[in-house]
Amino acid sequence: MFKFFTKLDYLLKETFLGLLRGGWMNWAAVSTVTVLLFLFGLSLQSSWQLEKLLNQFGSQLEVSVYLNAGTRLEAIAPIVENLPDVAAMQTITKEQAWNKLVKELGISDIEGATQQLGDNPLVDEIKVKARNSQVVPTLATQLAKIPQVNAVQYVDEAVQRIAQLHQGLNWITLTITIILTSTAIAVTSTTIRLIVLARRREIEIMQLVGATSTWIYLPFILQGIAFGLVGGAIAWSFISLIQQFITKLLTNQPEFIQFLTNGLQLTSAQTLLLPLILLGFGTTVGLLGSLFAVRRFAR
Repeated sequence: MFKFFTKLDYLLKETFLGLLRGGWMNWAAVSTVTVLLFLFGLSLQSSWQLEKLLNQFGSQLEVSVYLNAGTRLEAIAPIVENLPDVAAMQTITKEQAWNKLVKELGISDIEGATQQLGDNPLVDEIKVKARNSQVVPTLATQLAKIPQVNAVQYVDEAVQRIAQLHQGLNWITLTITIILTSTAIAVTSTTIRLIVLARRREIEIMQLVGATSTWIYLPFILQGIAFGLVGGAIAWSFISLIQQFITKLLTNQPEFIQFLTNGLQLTSAQTLLLPLILLGFGTTVGLLGSLFAVRRFAR
């Protein structure tokens, strides 16, 4: 146990001394990793928020089902309710719809208006809410196939726009991540390589006294991991500050803005998962960069 702690103490001291000797080279590596993780974290968070907003819009999106004249509403309602993609439904008789329409038109004599038209021209209606926005087109098709259904209507343009934005954001996130990851690995690798070159004489002495390559180069690998961890922590701090600023900015806003604000809030699991992903991603980038740097010298 004492031998283990002695080795650990040596590795930590050598890693810390290496970070001190790196100077501005360390800052170049950390800042590059920070930019990578900041943009990646923002893109990932925005993707989660758009997906939640998309599902929230889908849960509010209603499919209007108009029945054929003479069809009993009580006979169709159970069929619609038992469809797997239906989250909730509301039945509206033609009498209820007619009374509401007449009141909205400002007509006080409902019976007189009905007599002038000869009869109530409306039909029974069922308003259906889907489980999410993705199943709305399928659900509308299933409802339209019911023989007693005359027409099915729904407005999905807003949902389609958000879905397209979500898909486009995913591709942009992937492209940015690939480019910046390559850049961050290259900068980290260059920084570690310069640090190794600056300590070449010390490394040669260690090799002469019998130190193994793993023991010599492990502190440099830990330095690369440290770059990733520090960059991830800084990126997460910036993302948290931006999220808090936007939340305060959208408070006490109209109802629709509040609806969007609720959709943009991350779940508890996502709030905990995002910093873990950033730290893990940063650690991986730092590890790869340092491995590429020391592999050449180890050979």
